[in-house]
Amino acid sequence: MTNIDQFESLFKKADKQQFELEAVDLHNILVIGDGDATHTQMFLQQVVDFLDTTLLEKEINWHTLSGDEHSSVADVVDRANQVQPDLICTFRNLKAPAVDYPYSLGVYLEVLSQATDIPVLVLPSPYRESAIPDNTQSVMAIADHLTGDNHLVSYAARLTSPNGKLLLTHVEDQTVFNRYIQVIGKIPSIDTESAADTIMEQLLREPHEYILSCAQHLKEAGLPLEIGEIVTVGHSLRDYQRLIEQHDVDLLVLNTKQEDQLAMHGLAYPLCVQLRDTPILML
Repeated sequence: MTNIDQFESLFKKADKQQFELEAVDLHNILVIGDGDATHTQMFLQQVVDFLDTTLLEKEINWHTLSGDEHSSVADVVDRANQVQPDLICTFRNLKAPAVDYPYSLGVYLEVLSQATDIPVLVLPSPYRESAIPDNTQSVMAIADHLTGDNHLVSYAARLTSPNGKLLLTHVEDQTVFNRYIQVIGKIPSIDTESAADTIMEQLLREPHEYILSCAQHLKEAGLPLEIGEIVTVGHSLRDYQRLIEQHDVDLLVLNTKQEDQLAMHGLAYPLCVQLRDTPILML
């Protein structure tokens, strides 16, 4: 390696991404149900109670769409376009018996999460015994590339109850890492063991430094939050589920959109399908 290459590497290593807090407006909220007006009002009250501690500082315009007001996905999308909400709140398998279809989101939710740019808060179905948490004291923002994701962190911070805990979580994909190390192992000029250790160290250092930046800037912004850091290696759905259960998460915040495709982002879909008792904010 030349001196120029060494200098360039040191310069890039010192160039750390800093967190910038984004303004998150939640002035208009649309709550969608599939029962009659009375049932939808009951679900609305559950949503209000869940978000109450995070929304006290401003007046919210609550809008509802009950089951007798829509008969197709197009009706729901039209209502969303009319209201232009900052957040949509609903549950899985609208207009379908959730007990019979436990391993899907349902066509309504899948279209809403992909065909619009509106964040969608998915709550436990009111038809199931699982209760919506009383508050958002424990919020987890989870990603396989957390560094630089100001949008994800800002939403997660906005929806964490005052004096609650915000867990910023980066899960490095072990399978992808192993694949690249296997390729490196076939290049004689590279010490495979040294490369594996150095690369993994750098991969985990970057989110760690970004989370430190998040904690600093959120504190400077006057947000009364406890920031927790989880930087780990994993891959399977089980790894994510273990983290969520271990920290008794009230709300999970994750990215579900990919710019170059209609399908839901990475492990977001199986997480959203299987975690039926955990509220999930789909960005």
